[in-house]
Amino acid sequence: MNMFWRIVVIYCAVVSTACALFVGSNRIRHEKATFGEISVQRINVVESNGKLRMVISNHGRLPGIIVRGKEEPFDRPQAGLLFYNDEGSENGGLVFGGRKNEKGEVVDSGGSLSFDMYDANQIVQLAGVDDKEDRFAGLIVSDSTPGGDNHRRVWVGRGEDGAAVVNLLDEQGKKRIVLEVPREGTPRIQFLSSNGTVLKEIAP
Repeated sequence: MNMFWRIVVIYCAVVSTACALFVGSNRIRHEKATFGEISVQRINVVESNGKLRMVISNHGRLPGIIVRGKEEPFDRPQAGLLFYNDEGSENGGLVFGGRKNEKGEVVDSGGSLSFDMYDANQIVQLAGVDDKEDRFAGLIVSDSTPGGDNHRRVWVGRGEDGAAVVNLLDEQGKKRIVLEVPREGTPRIQFLSSNGTVLKEIAP
């Protein structure tokens, strides 16, 4: 009889401990935490089912191109924030960088905020770059089709020559209307043919 009760006591102790651990782990999983400061290399924001929705990362841990949860290697010279749609495919992001190479030249300097079309490339991009290869800043609106080409349709910004420009392009990505104010300040409007010939120009 004593052995029986001893077994019962041990059984109850084991069950109680297991329940306490389960409840405790469940409470930890859902509790909120407040930090004054936190230092991390990467943060993954996921849905309740574990599907990736957003990544905040340094340069070294920024992922490649992820489509429907499968990642393909892709070298990104920046750090940033990447967005993913409900299916786990990348559909935009905010990236930024800037450094000097071994020659002392500024490379990969600037930032870009972009949004992608479903199952296709970028359709809106706000970008600013200022390094040894490029110097521009502006807004780009593009046409994009799944598995097809990506054609710029609108450019509003500043070019490498310092001119403020609005370019309106056709579906092939060719400039058809150009509104420009160069550094010296003399404005002009150009109407172009599909082969780039100026059909008409309006200027003071």
